[in-house]
Amino acid sequence: MAEHSNGGHTAVVIGGGLAGMLAVTALVGQVDTITVVERDRYPEGRTFRKGVPQARHLHILLSGGLRALEELLPGTVAALGEAGARSLYLPRDLLTRTPTGWQRRFDERRHLTLSVTRPVLDTVVRERALRAAAGSATRVEVLEATEAVGLTGDAGRVRGVRVRPRDGEPGGRAERVLPTALVVDASGRGSRTPQWYAELGRAAPQEETVDAGLAYASRMYRPEDPATAPDAGVNVPGWPQCPRGAAYVPVEDGKWMLTLSGVRGHHPPTDAAEFTAFTATIGDPYVHELLARAEPLSPVHGFRDTCNRRRHYERPGALPEGFLVLGDAGCTFNPVYGQGMSVAALGALAVRTTLADGGGLRPGIAAEAQRAVARTVEPAWLAAVGSDRPYASPADTKAGLGERLSTWYIDRLFARAAIDRVVGAAFRDVFCLTAPPTRLLAPQIFLRTVFLPRRPGLPSPPVVVEGV
Repeated sequence: MAEHSNGGHTAVVIGGGLAGMLAVTALVGQVDTITVVERDRYPEGRTFRKGVPQARHLHILLSGGLRALEELLPGTVAALGEAGARSLYLPRDLLTRTPTGWQRRFDERRHLTLSVTRPVLDTVVRERALRAAAGSATRVEVLEATEAVGLTGDAGRVRGVRVRPRDGEPGGRAERVLPTALVVDASGRGSRTPQWYAELGRAAPQEETVDAGLAYASRMYRPEDPATAPDAGVNVPGWPQCPRGAAYVPVEDGKWMLTLSGVRGHHPPTDAAEFTAFTATIGDPYVHELLARAEPLSPVHGFRDTCNRRRHYERPGALPEGFLVLGDAGCTFNPVYGQGMSVAALGALAVRTTLADGGGLRPGIAAEAQRAVARTVEPAWLAAVGSDRPYASPADTKAGLGERLSTWYIDRLFARAAIDRVVGAAFRDVFCLTAPPTRLLAPQIFLRTVFLPRRPGLPSPPVVVEGV
């Protein structure tokens, strides 16, 4: 195991965003020193930063992610609430328009979802992660405005990270090496690990992509009269016959975030007037009507990097010793499904559990942890690619018989879930990442999905909350 200058065992985390801070939390107690390499400088206060290009759009934490986050950093859910994050219980507090009609509004109280802006989320998690580390035997150092430019070692083992200051920072472009026992790549969608593999003499990991060609655009609003503001968020996802969608949900300080989406040929505009006009072309007029009673607070921000991309670091031989990949660096989802942050939390918890149960850093433990991370990714990946496959480019449309049958079944189940509290509860268990996909094949769910008649949802947004 590599030695740090202070004689202790070390880890280096590439990326100081959400996934990086969760990685720090997972490693506390397993190493003496953790060095975080962060390209940006953290802003003062809870403001947007350039290094998180998706930050100005809708962010939610699903109940499965919330549970993992709370286990990693107890008290964080309450801290997010104190910072203004809005609590939404599904489906009571999120009105959803499906292709067959509006979903019934069951008062389940099973799945708490947080709606929060990214600056608040990142700041709260970072502060709590660093505070928790400060109270442990592990020392954490954050190198801001520093970029990782490569790995050291060979094809069999990673032994360090080459870093240098960002342009314009003190120290010029001088490189140095951080020797370490473990490197965690938590650098996000722009991960350069496949290129670094080539420098080590390794083949890039197998990569799988499904690209729906979706783009989205977001704008912040405030209802003109808080007394008449909606009592629930609204979700109108696109579907093949109407490939434009919208999500309008509350965030901090009485504000609401509107995110519009559309696949190829239906991308939402970033011009303010055209953005508003676009809301009249989605699958239901309800969101457009709500905007007539809301004041815009921000410009329109667009985003187009929505390809689902999975790099299979968990497969045999795909990972050198002393290396681990977490979050979007390994598996990136179409952000419109709101899964990425929850999956990162579940992956970090899997890493911590694997290290704790496996006796800490030892030969082979990183590969075991990577396989555990992959298991947390699988349900979200199947859901995302299943939803995006109908819109995918020709190169991504090679779905086998099993996937085609799954798509048919999920389509029927989704329609049933809108009106059936039993099937709906199972669907939400899986969607919220608290149950495996096999939950959807339980005998009661299968029989209700396949043999009960397919019926439409509600004709208009439900006002009445139905008890369970």
